[in-house]
Amino acid sequence: MEIVAALFVESIDFRQVAGPATRIDITGAFFSTAVDGYPAQLQPHLVVLVRSPAGSDGNGTLDTVFVREDGEEVGRNRQPFFVEPGKFGYRLVKGELDFPEPGTIEARCTITESGSTVVVPLTAIQSP
Repeated sequence: MEIVAALFVESIDFRQVAGPATRIDITGAFFSTAVDGYPAQLQPHLVVLVRSPAGSDGNGTLDTVFVREDGEEVGRNRQPFFVEPGKFGYRLVKGELDFPEPGTIEARCTITESGSTVVVPLTAIQSP
């Protein structure tokens, strides 16, 4: 099992096209967001795209750990999932992230069985 990509997004939609094949429409991918005042709580949606190689059993566990710049863990989400071998799938992770001041929190995503990993930063900045 492998992580193909991970992004914070505003919206994600799926549609069928000829083949049959699927298209993923991702809207508003972001790595930073403006905040009016602090402290602030953000509840971003993280989409993690995964691939299950042919010949695998299709089972995996996505472990997402949210970590501040100083190394403090501020949240965790762990979820088992299944993707048909030879296909792609996705998992949605909704964080509840507290920002006492401007800064960055990383979403460290790992598939525990394979060790496949990706890190996605989210930076809160002061609104002008």
